[in-house]
Parts: sequence; structure tokens; C-alpha cells
Amino acid sequence: PNTLSARLKRLEESGVVERRFYEQHPPRAEYLLTAKGRALGPVLKALLDWGRSHTPPPRPFRRGRSPADQP
Repeated sequence: PNTLSARLKRLEESGVVERRFYEQHPPRAEYLLTAKGRALGPVLKALLDWGRSHTPPPRPFRRGRSPADQP
């Protein structure tokens, strides 16, 4: 399976997300956080806060030629 499918499958098997199917053709599904998945919210926020206070801000993106394009 593709990378996204494999990751969603692992999250589902771990009980972090739940997959729900729609009664449509072609088949379609949505993924919802379970209580276990929602419990990760504060952990992810703590990691985000730590990253913001311990890493420099990202450099602004500038369009232009890459070093590989240089002669």
C-alpha cells in the first residue's frame, strides 16, 4: 500500500483512529480520532511548544535558482 494508507492502517490497528465507511460508490471512508487519539493532543501541543522555544524560526522561502542550477 502507499505510504498514507500504511500509516493510517497502523494508526487504526493501534486504536488511535477509527475508519468509517460511507454508503457510496465508489467506496469512501473517513478517519476519526478515538479517545486514545484525542489524548495525544496535549502531548503534541507540548512538543510544538518545545520546538517553538528551542529552535530558530524557519528561514523565509525565496524563489530562485537552486545551487544545482548554477553553471
